[in-house]
Amino acid sequence: MTTKAPDPSDPATIPDNAGGNPPARPPTQVKITDVAAAAGVAPMTVSRVINTPDRVSAATTARVRAAIDRLGYVPNLIAGGLSSRRSRMVAAIVPTIAHPMFSGVVLAFTDAMRKAGYQVMLSISGYDETDDETVFRALLGRRPDALLITGSAYSPGALQMLQEARIPVVEIWDVPARPIDMVIGFDHLRVGADVAAYFLAKGHDRFAMLMASDSRAVTRGRGFAEAMRAGGATLVLEQVIPAPSTIAAGREGLRQLLPHLDRRCALFCSSDLIAFGAVTEARVRGIAIPDRLAVCGFGNFELSETNEPSITTVNVEGVQTGRNAAAVLLRRLAGEDGRQPEQIQVPFRIIERAST
Repeated sequence: MTTKAPDPSDPATIPDNAGGNPPARPPTQVKITDVAAAAGVAPMTVSRVINTPDRVSAATTARVRAAIDRLGYVPNLIAGGLSSRRSRMVAAIVPTIAHPMFSGVVLAFTDAMRKAGYQVMLSISGYDETDDETVFRALLGRRPDALLITGSAYSPGALQMLQEARIPVVEIWDVPARPIDMVIGFDHLRVGADVAAYFLAKGHDRFAMLMASDSRAVTRGRGFAEAMRAGGATLVLEQVIPAPSTIAAGREGLRQLLPHLDRRCALFCSSDLIAFGAVTEARVRGIAIPDRLAVCGFGNFELSETNEPSITTVNVEGVQTGRNAAAVLLRRLAGEDGRQPEQIQVPFRIIERAST
């Protein structure tokens, strides 16, 4: 049996579970014999391409790789190595653990899963959202019992792999329109809109944004800009910073904003690291905070609370997200909730401090 990868231009091929029903799953997984038939080679040749490609001609390797990609085949890298179908291992994919938001998620999730007898294999994906198929193929090849993944922007091939894996999947840190399985996230568009409303309520009419280039930060920036314009304010600077966020990028962003600081301005930063950099540069330049420049970050890092002046920020419950993710996965793995999808909204709130 072969499975054709979905065509992203054809809505009929995209599983519609926005109404709450889980996407249809294929009755069987793609096998090595399916790949062999599609490529016109023997199953042993497919195995060699996967394990010892130097023993196969370049033309044959290209043909087999094309069939693997087309069918969404995931090699079982631990075949024959287990006495049962359960590996007692789950995989977690996060963009970074350098930021407290994600490190809190990982620590809480790992602790809860370990207490239940599972080990967590951690993968740091970074912020390059174009290589998701490689990441998923590598992890699924180890046959984890479940997956925790960050975000929801997947290529059609990656989405197919996740559906065909037929294991519990929990998406965190986002609320996708078409969830794969379980979701624990929050609305980034609303975060941005709430920050804009907060600044508008304080009488600001000139705004600026320093946003990282990852999709979630961009979405927060879009919500901020839309709400700001709806409130009659002016956006004097919108700068996109390559992800991941850094303090240095915040300082440089503030330097770009300097020509617009002849009047009072409110600045929204997609990360507390960027906000810390902007506040640091403003202090060096003698710009009064919050009288001339009001600053709000995102993430509630420790440095935001301890800085002078302390920095207003958006707090998201990262530790609770990790605990919730473990709880829903463990219920699913124990068979307690069947195949019912589950969505949990993660609370967020603006913590007002001296920078605004």
